[in-house]
Amino acid sequence: MELKAKAVGIEIMPKGKIIYYSVPNGEEYKKGDLVLVMGDFGLEVGRVLIPVREVSIDEVGYELKAVIKKLTEDDVEQYKKNVEDAWKAFQICKKKIKEHGLPMKLLYAKYTFDRTRLVFFFSAEGRVDFRELVRDLAKTFKTRIELRQVGVRDEMKFFGGLGLCGLPTCCSTFLREFSSVTLKHAKKQQMMINPAKISGPCRRLLCCLTYEYDFYEKELAGIPDEGSTITYEGKRYRVVNVNVFLKTVTLFSEQEGEMVKVPFEYFKKEA
Repeated sequence: MELKAKAVGIEIMPKGKIIYYSVPNGEEYKKGDLVLVMGDFGLEVGRVLIPVREVSIDEVGYELKAVIKKLTEDDVEQYKKNVEDAWKAFQICKKKIKEHGLPMKLLYAKYTFDRTRLVFFFSAEGRVDFRELVRDLAKTFKTRIELRQVGVRDEMKFFGGLGLCGLPTCCSTFLREFSSVTLKHAKKQQMMINPAKISGPCRRLLCCLTYEYDFYEKELAGIPDEGSTITYEGKRYRVVNVNVFLKTVTLFSEQEGEMVKVPFEYFKKEA
């Protein structure tokens, strides 16, 4: 039997993954409401992005925790103070990173709602021994300190930027979760394998390479690759062009000096 519950989709980290939390039947939550939930670091404030809907554990893939409560006016004031103090802590931490000579870039800082933990997010090329820094920060802020290293693609979420298309990067606007992107995504879409043309500001392959991949994979199923040699109507031809939009394959026979265009339907039928 499928387990279902009333739940809301909540953002805890800026542009982070939307996590579903269960809510009592009949209780209303609207987009933008601030709520208190149990997150990865303890008591955290989240913002409702998806109003109440029915979800199943099979759909979300994890057991639902419950929303603790909506923030009261006093809670909101406490939350605002936490945000302001976290920004001050961010500036202090940046100075201490420099003092300790650590090769790390500080990205973001946040207090848990009850201020039992202060979390700093950073990026670095490799592993960083920040034990002395943690001790220094704990002595300064008198609370539990946690440093969380994130990847270069996550780094772009905090800073944002412009993509090759001239628009703000997907990860800093609407893309909440990253999919695996490989060169096969670019090759399937017949793109030139030029790192400068298929990489984002994060120096990783463009996330948007996955957006139309399924379309190309479906349309090109059974279609010979460019550069391959095939037999067509009893003759040997080399595939010189595959046009997914015109749905044609251009063949060239070096022996005959002949060039022909064959519709996709021919190869789909043969397959």
